[in-house]
Amino acid sequence: MIHAAVKLSKSVISLSRTSLVAATSSQPLRFLHDGTNGPSSNPVAVQMINYALSHARSQKSDESYAQGMLILEQCLSTQSSESEIQFAQNCIGTVLLAMSTLLYERGNFEEAIEKLHRVQGLTCSSLGVRGKILLFQFTSFVYFLFGIKGYSLYLVFGIVAATEALVGLYLQLGQDDTSSVLADKCLEFLHKDDLRSNGGSKESLIARAKAVKGLVELVTGNLESAESFFHGVQDIEARNGTAVLSYGEFLHATQQFSLAKELYQNIIEGVPKNEDFCDMNTLSICNMASDEVLLAATTALGQLESHMGNFGAAEEILTKALTKTEEYFGSSHPKVGVVLTCIALMYRNKARQERSSSLLIQEGLYRRAIEFLKAPPLESEGAETKLDRGDILALARGGYAEVLCVQQNRKTEGEKMKTWAEAVWSNRRMSLTDVLDISEPSSKVPVIDARISRVL
Repeated sequence: MIHAAVKLSKSVISLSRTSLVAATSSQPLRFLHDGTNGPSSNPVAVQMINYALSHARSQKSDESYAQGMLILEQCLSTQSSESEIQFAQNCIGTVLLAMSTLLYERGNFEEAIEKLHRVQGLTCSSLGVRGKILLFQFTSFVYFLFGIKGYSLYLVFGIVAATEALVGLYLQLGQDDTSSVLADKCLEFLHKDDLRSNGGSKESLIARAKAVKGLVELVTGNLESAESFFHGVQDIEARNGTAVLSYGEFLHATQQFSLAKELYQNIIEGVPKNEDFCDMNTLSICNMASDEVLLAATTALGQLESHMGNFGAAEEILTKALTKTEEYFGSSHPKVGVVLTCIALMYRNKARQERSSSLLIQEGLYRRAIEFLKAPPLESEGAETKLDRGDILALARGGYAEVLCVQQNRKTEGEKMKTWAEAVWSNRRMSLTDVLDISEPSSKVPVIDARISRVL
C-alpha cells in the first residue's frame, strides 16, 4: 500500500505540470471533495485521494485511517512543492478537504476544522481567486469575514459550503454561540452589494446560508426565529440535501408531519452519493456531506413514522438506517449509538401507545447505545463535564433509567441514572421528561438530528 502511494505521488509531479497545458482558462473551475472530478483537477491526485478514502473506509480501523492519511499527506507534500501554480493549489484544496473528512470520521474534530481553515487560506485556490485572500479568521472562536471586492461565484459556493461544515461541527461540539456567529457572518457576506450574482445562483446560496442559520435557531429552541430563516428553502432542489433536511426537521418539530415526510423522502430519493459529485451546487463537507445527510434523513423519517404511530414502517426504516450507519462508520461508532437511541425510543413509544411491554428490548438497545456513545461512569460530575453528544447520551440514560425504575430490585440504580441524565440534559426547547413523554397528543415532538447528534 505504501509503495503504491509513493508511486502515485511521483506520477502526480509530472502529470500536474503537463496537465496545465490541457487546462484552459475558459473551463469552469471546480472545488473538489470526496471523489469529485473537474476540469481543473489533477487526475492522478484525484486517483490518490479516492484510493486514500477507499482504503481508510475499507476496514474502519485506526490503522486503515492512518494509512489513508499518509497517502493524502504524501499527495499534499507533492503539490505543496508547486505552490505558486494555480493548478497545484486546486489539488491542495482537494487534499485538505479529504483530510478533514477522514479526521472528522475518526472523531478528530479540532484537526478537521484546522484543515478546513487551511483550505480557506489558500492562494490562487481552485475557486478561481487570484492573490492571497484570507477568508476566515477565528479569534476566541469568533468568525470574521473581510470585505473583499469582486468575489467569483465559485468562491461564494466554497464559503457557503465551508460555513455549513463549520457550523455543523461546532453544533456537534455544543458550541452553539460560535455556530450562530458563523452563520450570521456568512449571511452578512452574501448580502454585500459588491457580490457578483449569476442568475438564480445567488438566491440559492442565500437560501442555503439561511437554512444553516435556521438550523442553529432550531438547535437552540427558537422555533419562531428558525421559521423566518427557512423561507425559500422549499424552492431548493433536494440535491442540496443539508438545507432541505434542516427545513424538514423544522416541519417535523412543529408537527407538520405530512410536509416533513415529503421532504425526507425527496432527500432520500434525490441526494446523490458523494462519489458522483461534480457540481458546485452540491458541494458538502464533514457532517454535512451527502452520505451523512442521507443517513440523517432516513433516521428522521423513521422517527417521524414512529411519531405518527406507524411503528411497522418506523422499525423497518430505522433498521435500514442502523445498517447503513454501521456500514459507513463501523459497527461500534458513536453514530451507531445515536441510531440505536432512536430505535429504543420507537419501541418505548410503541409500548406506551399499544399498552404492551418491550422492556427487555429497550434495555438491550439502551445499553448498546450507551456503550457506543462512550458514556462516562455515573459517579462523574455529569453536569460539569463536557460530553460529546451529551443530549443523546442523556436521553439514552434517561430512557434506560425508566426501564430500571419499574423493576423494584433495580430502582436505586435507575434513580441514580435518572439524576445523572437530568443534570447532563441541555436542550433548551424540551425537558428530558417532555422527550420521554412524547406519546401524549399535546406534547412537543423531539427530533434527533443524526448529522450533528443533537436533539431538536
